[in-house]
Amino acid sequence: MSKSVNQTDYARQKRQDRLIQELEHDPYQASKKIKSPARCPDCGAVYVSGRWTWKHAAADAIEHVCPACRRIADRVPAAFLSLRGKFMHKHRDEILSLIQNYEAREQKEHPLKRIMSREESEGEMVLSFSDAHLARGIGDALRNAYEGDLEYEYSKGDIMLRVTWTR
Repeated sequence: MSKSVNQTDYARQKRQDRLIQELEHDPYQASKKIKSPARCPDCGAVYVSGRWTWKHAAADAIEHVCPACRRIADRVPAAFLSLRGKFMHKHRDEILSLIQNYEAREQKEHPLKRIMSREESEGEMVLSFSDAHLARGIGDALRNAYEGDLEYEYSKGDIMLRVTWTR
């Protein structure tokens, strides 16, 4: 007579090891720790104590291209922001000013948050970003300032974000 094992009796349950498929991670984030101090030769950002800053580089700092400069060189954005609608066209300069001010404020503390490009066509304006959080923050700022509809669409594995603001 075999005794059945209660499903909550973890001490007597058989192991159910399995291989867990990890999601792809952002290839532009370092897979191992960068030797500190380091300085980006393209933008001048400095890597100290595990993060990129705008501090002055130490004399012994090694050269290491930061993730934002690598994205810009490779033309591989982390996020896109699409602006659409008649309101956007009527208030274009005002909206661009809000976007540039938001980026400047963020960049003071976070050198990897940058607008990579801006393209305009008759129906919309599309900006690309080196950091998904910056695109999301600007989208939120637009909705807070001007209302409108805001949509977020993450790719599988949360590697890329597409934000759409319409009004």
